[in-house]
Parts: sequence; C-alpha cells; structure tokens
Amino acid sequence: MAKILAIESSCDETAASVISDGVLLSNIVSTQIDVHRKYGGVMPEIASRLHAENISIVIKEAMEEAKLNFEDLDAVAVTRGPGLIGALHVGLQAAKAISMLYNIPLIPVHHLAGHIYANEYVSEFKFPMLAVVVSGGNTELVLMKDHMNFEIIAETVDDAIGECYDKVARVLGLPYPGGIPIDKLAKEGQHTYDLPTPLKGVKTLNLSYSGLKTNVINLVHNLEQKGEKVNVPDMCKSFQDVAVGLVIDRTIKAVKQYQVNQVILAGGVSANSYLRSEMTKEMNKLNVELHIPPMWCCTDNAAMIAKVASRLYDLKVFAPLNLGVDPNWKIDEWNKF
Repeated sequence: MAKILAIESSCDETAASVISDGVLLSNIVSTQIDVHRKYGGVMPEIASRLHAENISIVIKEAMEEAKLNFEDLDAVAVTRGPGLIGALHVGLQAAKAISMLYNIPLIPVHHLAGHIYANEYVSEFKFPMLAVVVSGGNTELVLMKDHMNFEIIAETVDDAIGECYDKVARVLGLPYPGGIPIDKLAKEGQHTYDLPTPLKGVKTLNLSYSGLKTNVINLVHNLEQKGEKVNVPDMCKSFQDVAVGLVIDRTIKAVKQYQVNQVILAGGVSANSYLRSEMTKEMNKLNVELHIPPMWCCTDNAAMIAKVASRLYDLKVFAPLNLGVDPNWKIDEWNKF
C-alpha cells in the first residue's frame, strides 16, 4: 500500500497532497490569484518567489492532515512540466530534497496527465477515450487506448483557449482570471458581434485562438477610437460562442473519426458552464458517455498529480536525482526524461 506525497507548482498554485493506495488523505492548495490579479495575468518571477515562500508550509500541512511522518512515505511525486520554468523548479527541488533525505523514489508527473486523471476520482475510464484538455497554457485533444497511453490527435497551433480568455478579459476591463467573468457576463448578453471562426473550412482537428483574440482586441480599440462603447455582455457572449464552439466542433469530429467510448473534460477551462452544457448536449446526441470533473479538480492541485503518481509507482517509473524540469514536456513523451 504505497503512500505518496505529491507536489504541484507549475503555475500560480502551490499544492501538496498525500495518497495511500488510491485513497486521498490530504489536498492542500495555496493560490496566488489575488497577487497576480493586479497585473492581469501570472507574473512568472513573482510566482516563483511565492512558491519558494509557500512550498514548505503547504507540504507540512499536507503531511499533518494525512497524519503521516515523512518516514512513512514510499515515494514523492512532483510535476516536472509543462509550466513556468521557475515555478516548476521550486517544486522539483523540494521533491528532490525529500527523496534524497528519506531515500525514497522520485516520481516525475506530467501536468496534463494529472488533469486527465483527476477524473478518476469520480469515474472509471473506458477505452478508447478522448480527453479534451482545455486550460490556460494548453489546448489538446488526447486519444487514450489504455491507461497512460496518450496520443495527441489535435492541439492549438498558437494560443491556448484559457490564455485567450484572459487576454480578452483584460481588454474588456474584466478581472483575472478571465474565464469566470466572461462566462458570467455571457449569460446576460446576445451574440451581436461578428467574430471570425478560427480555421473555418480547414480539414483539421487542430485549434487556433490567436486570431480570435486579436480580432476582439482590434474591434474594441476601433470602437473606442470612434468614441463608442463596447457592450461587454454582448462581446462576452459573442466571443464565448466562438471560442467554445471551436472546442465542441473539434470534439464532435474526433469522436466520429476515432469511435471513442468516452469523452472527458480536463483542465481549468473545463469549469466553464457554457462548455459543460454544450458538451453535454452534443455528446448526448452522439450517445457518447461524457465525464465532467468536479470543480475542485479543474484548477491546479496536487491530488491529480498524486493520482497519476500511484499508477507510475506501480509501473516503477522513477527518476534520478539529476532530473530537470521541462516547461514544454509533451504528454505523449511522459516516460521520457
């Protein structure tokens, strides 16, 4: 019965969790959102410094809540990537210190695999399965034919959907993170602004958000130059219809092409209410089982890292102490480090 401490520090949450034989014993998260909100987005250097300040406290709380001593651990897991390089380093160095001091294996975990496997806390995977990964830093469609078998069948060719939400929110004068206020205001608005659908008419499963973001920014600036005010709820509705619509469109195509048994949502943007409702509606039409993660699983946390680590421990996927972080680590190369 492996007892594993997991650490997550890829962006702006410092998190630690303890899992024992698949049972979650603790899940502590220290968020930096309030600090970064004043800048309209995550400031990497500030994030790294705050991780350094909080990491030992968060780990201590996770161990205390789990009612374990470090000597009781069988392994320590950590997010190796993708993410902000400085932020990743803080978590990795903490994990290395624990691994070396207590002579236990070091388990490297892919951040997006964590988001996918967070769903395992509430549902059993059925293969072949399509994971729709939508977050601030990544947007991918990942085909899984078995556990820890990841094939990227589509990804964004430029910006991630979450990043696009944040930048659109900034130009509209809305707070960071942008997904929450845009989703809320979109319910009050109408689709009145004509925004382009990215990669429309192109035979690809890939996604794109740079052009959509730029179009919104230019439209808002042009209105301001004319002395006109943008209708923020209407812009939120118009933008969200296109942004989420692209994910839905690509998911439908992928489901039909790969004949999957199950679709799961993963990542921070999976908390979006419009995405959840539209995906549910469309998957019902296709008679495909859909699993949506509970809200606590959507944002970054270490419980999701711990869930993957449990499988990696059984597979004896351990890393040497000279392991380095990889901000651009691909999920289909999760066992290459």
